Amino acid sequence: MKFKLDHKKISSIVKIALEEDIGDGDITTENIIPPTLKVEAKIVAKESGIVCGLPIAKEVFKKLDRNCIWRAKVSDGDKVKPGKEVARIYGLARAILTGERVALNFLQHLSGIATATNRLVKIVKNKFPIYDTRKTHPGLRYLERYAVVCGGGKNHRFQLDDMVLVKDNHIKVCEYKNLPIEEILKKMKQRLEYTTDVEIECCNARELKLALKIKPDIIMLDNMSYKKLKKAIKLIRQNLAKTKIEISGRIDEDKLRKLRRLDIDYVSIGRITHSTKDIDFSLEIVK
Repeated sequence: MKFKLDHKKISSIVKIALEEDIGDGDITTENIIPPTLKVEAKIVAKESGIVCGLPIAKEVFKKLDRNCIWRAKVSDGDKVKPGKEVARIYGLARAILTGERVALNFLQHLSGIATATNRLVKIVKNKFPIYDTRKTHPGLRYLERYAVVCGGGKNHRFQLDDMVLVKDNHIKVCEYKNLPIEEILKKMKQRLEYTTDVEIECCNARELKLALKIKPDIIMLDNMSYKKLKKAIKLIRQNLAKTKIEISGRIDEDKLRKLRRLDIDYVSIGRITHSTKDIDFSLEIVK
């Protein structure tokens, strides 16, 4: 797994999440629980899945009680079944009760992404990698991308300055305003450093024809039928031997199985970060 978490980024994300949840204080806990009382608690998986987010959950409790003891029972990327204890915490009762919801929210959401990604990775059987997209929740992209990697997937461009990706709306703006898109793209490619990848999204034959003239590093075939994909892939392979082919757009598990038959380099799927089901976990106080 090639994704080393940056503690500063985790700390910043967790700080915002706690401020959002706590406000001016946890008035319930603070009016019931003595400030020095310590307890032990365990986090338990309620469903089968791939665990992801344990370091983030740990940071939640450490922010509220820096002296608390955290013991992970599994690692991010591990498979768990219902009833499996994934972590244990010993520390101030107030901190554990106040941080419970935020810690579980991170753990459930990221484990859901890792699990969904892993399911798709198993379907393709190493024929090609599964990539994520920029369809992430605002402020959570860093963690959601980490979850994809924990599930066996790979990360596409993290932000807009990582690479050039000419989408259909870029082309439409140029066409509607009578800008010479072909000339613009050729000059752009000449200006860029040789290390900067250029990708062009193609939704139809007209856009593919333009892409073939530009000779990009990657061509994304987006929202095409299986029949059109076969024709487009054949055309690219005949004309641009070094250009990689990415498939994207409304890809479900059935379509993914069909794509295994095609000569492609990778598939990108937005729903693994924007609409996956969380994996349920609970925090239980231990006697």
